[in-house]
Amino acid sequence: MKHLLAVIGRWSATLVVFAIAVVAALSIWKRYEMRPWTRDGRVRADVVRVASDMGGLVTQVLVHDNQRVSAGQLLLVLDQPRFAAALEKADAAVSSARATLALARRESTRDNALGNLVASETRERNAAKVDTELAALAQAQAEQRDAQLNVQRTEVRATTDGIVTNLDLHAGDYLQPGAHALALIDTRSLRIEGYYEETKLGCITEGDAAVARLMGDDHDVRGHVDTIAAGIADDQRSSTHNLLPAVAPTYTWVRLGQRIPVRIRIDVAPPDTRLIVGRTASVTITPSAQRACK
Repeated sequence: MKHLLAVIGRWSATLVVFAIAVVAALSIWKRYEMRPWTRDGRVRADVVRVASDMGGLVTQVLVHDNQRVSAGQLLLVLDQPRFAAALEKADAAVSSARATLALARRESTRDNALGNLVASETRERNAAKVDTELAALAQAQAEQRDAQLNVQRTEVRATTDGIVTNLDLHAGDYLQPGAHALALIDTRSLRIEGYYEETKLGCITEGDAAVARLMGDDHDVRGHVDTIAAGIADDQRSSTHNLLPAVAPTYTWVRLGQRIPVRIRIDVAPPDTRLIVGRTASVTITPSAQRACK
């Protein structure tokens, strides 16, 4: 009898331990499957592709790669003497147009003062000449403003606070109009984006607290959910020549959830954490009480 009780006791203890292990495993699995957590996160920021509206030789490069700059700071200078000469030419054209207009006005005023001593056709011709010279002056002034703008645009300045990157430009290089000279990372837009499975979106809402840890760091970056992406690309669908959709058939039994970008606005970052665009991050979101995951 004692032996039977001992066997029953051992089996009971084994069953209890097994039940606890099953419950713990299910709890861990449910937490992994349903809790808004992902290792697929990235540090991101807006990147300004700095370009010059003018084409010309680069005469000065006033920054170096990976340098922090402020909005309005001068980055590089193009061929100013050539555009300055064009401005001087435009200034001279304006002065000439003003002198010609003044002469036409004096002639018209003189003929009008003489009255009938001057033929009416002559007076009309002089009045038309005044209008013509007014138009010529307006055109010269427009060209002058364009030349002034060109001179201003020989100085390429930072449009935002940021960090210069991918700078491979030197004095003597030639820039084509609109060609990208360098990239400027907008440090004010630094953020973390977590790519979450669509099955976990029910646990996420704007304003939820978030904690991110960058790969290789031991410190947490804290923030909150800013926005959730409104759409992603559909790689199963394309357009045909007759504008009808072509949908690729799916044969797999296991369907993987799509990854949806969730933008995390950074609230607090440790001072020694390098927020380098492209770094990998693990992101955990704490759902609000109203949207807690079950």
